Amino acid sequence: MLSITTQNMGLLCSKRHRYNEADTEENAQAAEIERRIEQETKVEQHIQKLLLLGAGDSGKSTIFKQIKLLFQSGFDEAELKSYISVIHANVYQTIKVLHDGSKELAQNETDSLKYVISNENKDIGQKLSEIGGRLDHPSLTKELAQEIETLWRDAAIQETYARGHELQVPDCTPYFMENLQRLSDANYIPTKDDVLYARVRTTGVVEIQFSPVGENKKSGEVYRLFDVGGQRNERRKWIHLFEGVTAVIFCAAISEYDQTLFEDENKNRMIGTKELFEWVLKQPCFEKTSFMLFLNKFDIFEKKVLKVPLNVCEWFKDYQPVLTGKLEIEHAYEFVKKKFEELYFQSTTPDCVDRVFKIYRTTALDQKLVKKTFKLVDETLRRRNLFEAGLL
Repeated sequence: MLSITTQNMGLLCSKRHRYNEADTEENAQAAEIERRIEQETKVEQHIQKLLLLGAGDSGKSTIFKQIKLLFQSGFDEAELKSYISVIHANVYQTIKVLHDGSKELAQNETDSLKYVISNENKDIGQKLSEIGGRLDHPSLTKELAQEIETLWRDAAIQETYARGHELQVPDCTPYFMENLQRLSDANYIPTKDDVLYARVRTTGVVEIQFSPVGENKKSGEVYRLFDVGGQRNERRKWIHLFEGVTAVIFCAAISEYDQTLFEDENKNRMIGTKELFEWVLKQPCFEKTSFMLFLNKFDIFEKKVLKVPLNVCEWFKDYQPVLTGKLEIEHAYEFVKKKFEELYFQSTTPDCVDRVFKIYRTTALDQKLVKKTFKLVDETLRRRNLFEAGLL
């Protein structure tokens, strides 16, 4: 009997020993998980969250791609190749917009004859319009590229392109039309410039982590930049990103003062940008958030403003041109800048007066300018952090 009891006690002690070993191992795993969570939390606390906002076609996604090129490793070959179908689609869709636009203008304008496509190009136009309207576009062959080039050079298409601001003709049009033979090469791999010019509407949210002075360098901040869809039906997806934002980078395409919205052709794009900026400024979660306003597409603005009066836009109706050439361009730019400054302060409550507000003149396609701008943004935000920590 004693022998049995002793054996049972031995088994019990052995089981307890195994249970204790298991508990120790489980506790060690739990402690390791806690340590990792604490470590990741500390890392997250040092990452500055930037929200990239703006209306559709404001150039914010081009800014996003520039950040990837400037402060990360850029695009690898697989990523570059993934843009081939996008770029080919851009070409087909653009030539369709121009072809269909010329037909519309030929029917509705008093000087309609200059918008009539020549007889020898009509069949080509119909064919390319049909391809442009497809959901799946064919690869761009040398033959198709030649036909697109022929149609692009047609006088009626050039007249139509001159009125592109009325027809949603994209800014990338001349770039792609001038490079058709290269884009249609059988071994074509997009260049970084091709990728920057490529137009893909942002849907949902994409993010990137970077440091303007290089990854993991102690002297610089680490930022996580979020790019969100700009069209009105995409904006409901922004809401969950509003909390804990260090700064909002708002892109406004100042060249679009004479254009209408992609999603509402009865509404001026600049008015749409004004209303969106005003709405963002009034969000309660941004009371302490820094605002960086990028007045973008200056390269297009400086060419357009000498031909198209700034006061065609209702918001700028009180503008009076007084100069010519470069002086007039600067005069017009300062007027637009002042309008946005006034809007900012009109939309800022007394609780928000101490938040940082900076305006930058940008051209998203200009890599050197984007790099310089983000260095300035980084410096501004670091100074803000030091000030809040009582070190300035």
